[in-house]
This record gives sequence, structure tokens and C-alpha cells, in this order.
Amino acid sequence: MTEKSGGHTQPDKRLAAVCGLFCPSCTVYIGTHEHPERLKRIAAQFGVPVEEAMCDGCRAERRCPYCATCKMEKCAAEKGLDFCGQCEDYPCEELEAFQRAMPHRIELWETLERISQVGWEAWYQEMLAHFACPECGTLNSAYDRSCRNCGSSPSCAYVGRHQDRIARMVHDQK
Repeated sequence: MTEKSGGHTQPDKRLAAVCGLFCPSCTVYIGTHEHPERLKRIAAQFGVPVEEAMCDGCRAERRCPYCATCKMEKCAAEKGLDFCGQCEDYPCEELEAFQRAMPHRIELWETLERISQVGWEAWYQEMLAHFACPECGTLNSAYDRSCRNCGSSPSCAYVGRHQDRIARMVHDQK
């Protein structure tokens, strides 16, 4: 992995959400740590000051307003689970509705299965490659159709795999 991976080459469980999302590929996380202008736009969408929109990962102390009230994280903590895929109720209605709602959640079932198969640390390394630009190694979000660093398109394997569905979902939300 190149230096453009944002220094995330070592697995950090704070950046592995209980639902199977990979925090370094989150647009809010990217805005917080690398792209202040992006974070300003996100804060405006949330209707909060920039400082309140910041997020250090789904398991971190500082989380954006949406992640700070995550029902899945609370549920997993109450049940003593690390990931939703370990739950006897998986997939629950809450997680199914969450998965359907946004383009960056398309692969949740695959990621939770992969975590079960190889462990979260190996999955974390796979996600670094999955969201990295094939040209420059910059980590991108599902919403970065072109690499936010070099402009290469698609920005990463995730976007290449789902770009039509992402475009439809984003369009439908407008």
C-alpha cells in the first residue's frame, strides 16, 4: 500500500464498524482527516458546526452525529458482539434497512461474511486495497467516482464494481 493510504496500513478496530463498514473509506472520515472542504459541506448537510461533524471512526470516541447514535453499535455492545454478523438475529430488520439506504452500504453482507471467514484484521487489509485508487493508492469513498487525488476513474474497485448502482441510488435520493 502506498503512502496515500492515509497512514491506515495497520489494522485499527476503531475503523471497523460493527455493521461491516470500513471507516477510512467514509466520506465523513476522509473529510475529518484529509479534506477540510469536504467536511465543511458535510457539516452544512448535518446542520452542525464543523467540529461536531468530525469523526474518528465508528468505534472511536469522536463520531459524527449520525454514527454517534448508531443503533447497531449499541445493540452489538449490549450483546457483547464485535460485529453484526456474529448475532443470532443477523441480519435483523434494522441492519437490512440500513444496508438498503445508501450506496456505501451495498457490500455489507459480503464484508460481514468476509470478517467471519478471515477475521477483521485480514478483512481490514483487503479493504485498504478495495478502496484504493489503482493509479495512486489514495483511499476513496463510494461517492468519489473519480480519484480525489489523481482523477483516475473509477476511483477504486468498489466504485468500479458498483458505479451504476451508486449513480442510481444517489440520483433517487435527490
